[in-house]
Amino acid sequence: MTVVQEGRVLGLRGALENARGGDLGVLPVVVGLVVIWTVFQILNPVFLSSRNLVDLTMDSAPVGIMALGIVCVLLVGQIDLSVGSVSGLSAAVLAVLFVTQGLPVLVAILAAMALGALIGYLYAQLFNRFGVPSFVITLAGLLAFLGLQLWVLRGKGAINLPFESGLVNFAQLSFVPPWLSYAFAAVASAGLFVSGYLHARARRDAGLPARGLTGLLVRSGALLLGLGAVVWYLNQARGVGWMFVLFVAMVLVMHYLLARTKWGKSVYAVGGNVEAARRAGINVKTVYTSVFVLCSTFAAVGGILMAARLAAANQSSGTGDVNLNAIAAAVIGGTSLFGGRGTAFGALLGIVVIQSISSGLTLLNLDSSIRFMVTGAVLLLAVIVDSVARRSRTSHGRA
Repeated sequence: MTVVQEGRVLGLRGALENARGGDLGVLPVVVGLVVIWTVFQILNPVFLSSRNLVDLTMDSAPVGIMALGIVCVLLVGQIDLSVGSVSGLSAAVLAVLFVTQGLPVLVAILAAMALGALIGYLYAQLFNRFGVPSFVITLAGLLAFLGLQLWVLRGKGAINLPFESGLVNFAQLSFVPPWLSYAFAAVASAGLFVSGYLHARARRDAGLPARGLTGLLVRSGALLLGLGAVVWYLNQARGVGWMFVLFVAMVLVMHYLLARTKWGKSVYAVGGNVEAARRAGINVKTVYTSVFVLCSTFAAVGGILMAARLAAANQSSGTGDVNLNAIAAAVIGGTSLFGGRGTAFGALLGIVVIQSISSGLTLLNLDSSIRFMVTGAVLLLAVIVDSVARRSRTSHGRA
């Protein structure tokens, strides 16, 4: 059997063997998403309409970006409970600088993002230097930055963002031209083929089993057809929003950084076994600093986009279920609470699940109490699956 033939066999059997060993990947969340969509479509045929799906994608982007930061922190076995407060504070800072102080919108955006990065750096220093648990640090941050948000907006209550500003237009009315959305689908398919081919060639050069050319072509072709169908359907309404494109682009960048760079391998190593990572020469403190900074920066970006989508920042920005939805999206998307397992795509899948539940229940005219209970049940189920899978990996020697 040649190396390529062996790679084909592994490609066919790999998914089944991984599932038996407890490495389920994104399979549970995909199955759950299919079930959720099927149920809501039966209950209300409007759910899977192109118009509703466009709204769903746009509403998913801000919290999804925050969930992407949570994925990074969970991968090293830590947690950030303050992303909601950081997002609200960033929205308040943006509004004050842009509207009240009259600064250019780009300056206000960069200042809000810099504040988020500074908060993440502060968390990292408290964690690295004093050994304070991340749970306690970020819980304190949740309260402190919520208070700071109220102080920044004191006497104002709410600040409306100009509807004619480019930021509000980007979050509400800016959509990709149809021809360009199809071009994005083609580029994504070609990118998958090129990256897969280079990866397979590197494995063959090392004498390892690799996916054959036929498999690569079939996989890329399937992606092209799938994305093409999605783009066509969304274009029956308003199309693909640029804000959602930004979210997907950030997911792809983070996937590359986590899967193909030395930094990404260090993140997984620290999450898998911090002491082993330290003995292997990895600068553990630098890794912790990087993920905390990324998480708070992404929280700031999410807060900016939420304010732009609402065209306002107020004292309730970032409060309510924003914080828990970001964390729940990362966990539901398959990121392990025990560290070392998860992907950037988990944030995308997880937030689509949560937003699907919210959208479906809204169409059924059910109040938020039902949504909270359903989301909580889905989150608990995701953690149970993670725990069972972890035990299975341990029993198969893959932990």
